[in-house]
Amino acid sequence: MQAAPDSSALRAAILSGDLAEDGRLMAERAMAEKLAVSRNRLRAVLEDLVREGLVFRRQGQGTFLEPPPTQAPDRLGALARRASPHDLMEVRLELEPALAAKAAQRGSAADKALLLRLMEDTLRAPDLAAYERADDIFHYKIAEMADNPVFLSLFEEIRSLRQAAEWTRARQSALGEDEISEISLQHSAITNAICAGAPEPARAAMRSHLLHVGKVLAEGS
Repeated sequence: MQAAPDSSALRAAILSGDLAEDGRLMAERAMAEKLAVSRNRLRAVLEDLVREGLVFRRQGQGTFLEPPPTQAPDRLGALARRASPHDLMEVRLELEPALAAKAAQRGSAADKALLLRLMEDTLRAPDLAAYERADDIFHYKIAEMADNPVFLSLFEEIRSLRQAAEWTRARQSALGEDEISEISLQHSAITNAICAGAPEPARAAMRSHLLHVGKVLAEGS
């Protein structure tokens, strides 16, 4: 009889993407059967991955390898076609500095430790695709740390707009190695302020970061 995979092999199998469709992992029962492990053992590994910020749970939707989609992302298609990069950055400048300030006030020690690791992932990303995923998760974690479901819902709407095909092309054409390096260093300033529990410096660091991102996108368009 084939031996059951150890924890490292289970983690690798879950994170490989082979057990997911459109980023959503298959149901626990089916996954446990496919991996030949008990549901309790699989659930323990999934809980570890959730705590580490490597997979994401959404009540009623399932478990995802990336931050989960909004409840109804398709309805944003028309808005994505009408809105300009300037429109989106204007809204981000209003919302995300407030999220950073709330994250500094409300984030737990575990949240802050995870945010630090997520920030480091943006610094170490080997290519644009890896950077974009790390950047997405970093900003999503800050929105979660604000601990307000209305704020998080608004952020998810913005996130869906950012992931529209035309927005992705605009970022990819504007972001080179130098721009990614500079933007990632700004993530460090945001993280330091949040981890220090300093809401106003966190707000200012996020605003400065978004102003710079907006400038880079405008110059690259």
